[in-house]
Amino acid sequence: MKEKESPNKITAADDINDRIQFLEEKFEYQERTIDALNDVIIEQQTQLNSLEDKILRLQALITAIEDNPSGGEEPPPPHY
Repeated sequence: MKEKESPNKITAADDINDRIQFLEEKFEYQERTIDALNDVIIEQQTQLNSLEDKILRLQALITAIEDNPSGGEEPPPPHY
């Protein structure tokens, strides 16, 4: 005579399957979140690099202006 599986065994197996599915869904969500955050970090690093380049150019321009403060002025006309 075959014994039927007890309801507890079926419930336990279903519970394990539900938990595994929940963990898989959570893992997938975390993977998508990590990928999105990585994209943001890459974009921000690009912006930082661009800003650093602009700062260096501005520093060079300021140094050039400080080294030659009257270089931008034109001399007075000859008849002046």
